[in-house]
Amino acid sequence: MPEPHGHLHRHHLLLLLFLLITATNSAPASATTTNYQIFKEAPQFYNSPACPSLDTNEMCSHQAVHVAMTLDAAYLRGSMAAILSVLQHSSCPQNIRFHFIPSSTANHQHLRLTISRSFPSLKFQIYPYDSSKVSGLISTSIRSALDCPLNYARNYLANLLPPCLSRVVYLDSDLVLVDDISKLAATPLGDRSVLAAPEYCNANFTSYFTPTFWSNPTLSLTFAGRKACYFNTGVMVIDLQRWRQGDYTTKIIEWMELQKRMRIYELGSLPPFLLVFAGNIAPVDHRWNQHGLGGDNYRGLCRNLHPGPVSLLHWSGKGKPWVRLDANRPCPLDALWAPYDLLQTPFALES
Repeated sequence: MPEPHGHLHRHHLLLLLFLLITATNSAPASATTTNYQIFKEAPQFYNSPACPSLDTNEMCSHQAVHVAMTLDAAYLRGSMAAILSVLQHSSCPQNIRFHFIPSSTANHQHLRLTISRSFPSLKFQIYPYDSSKVSGLISTSIRSALDCPLNYARNYLANLLPPCLSRVVYLDSDLVLVDDISKLAATPLGDRSVLAAPEYCNANFTSYFTPTFWSNPTLSLTFAGRKACYFNTGVMVIDLQRWRQGDYTTKIIEWMELQKRMRIYELGSLPPFLLVFAGNIAPVDHRWNQHGLGGDNYRGLCRNLHPGPVSLLHWSGKGKPWVRLDANRPCPLDALWAPYDLLQTPFALES
């Protein structure tokens, strides 16, 4: 009787395998992304001889370049490419310290292992962000991805990061650098500016706020005496000490609270930054944020580069290069992102 028993055993194994495959295929995309994205190990990058030696407290060293980024399963592939691009083009890559901010509900062990496997020598810390404090303040915007609570983590950087940090470069996850980040980090902030970013004064600034805002006599005076221009919050140099001294997190939250009572803007986490900082930021050359490569917020159509030199390519907008490449519908400029993609392909895994 062993044959039928063995046959039955094989039948159970096949059934179990079928159920596992079915469960995997029917799982939400975010779950499969978190569990099954595997990344290659990046090359090791070393300091040039002229690089300074860091202080003993390395994660707080004032000589290091400190980079803050959010971490999210849906954008992890973009984050890994951004990290690689920063290291590859730095003259002192071993002097860069990364400060990663995931949601407090994310799998932090998975994120830490993923980064450590691809970048074994990377110096980094993870700071969980409790998004519940901001969830009730988020108003629906023109694109659902803009409503993700993690987009608002930049409001709380000064609270999340260690008090010993005085300056940080904040970077979005949908960008790559093609220049030395130390040049961006050294941007002069002058005597009073809290942050620096590339400004775009040709953009229609009034369109970022609703008629309700502009028709209100008090609100419309917000920008009086300020040469307010649009700037993109995906690339910023921030003086954290000045931020803390001015309690700018509270100022941003106050505008978000007003937005819940009367709709004064449409576009996610950007307008509160404009309300607080526009006209009072230090300028950064446009080469440090060639933004909009993801197209608009509706269709994500292909875009060309802005005229001038390029130090950073930013796929802000709906279209992300890894999504378009996977769908075999890439835009021409997505080819500039592809060399930084560390995702391990199924073919590479088999070989």
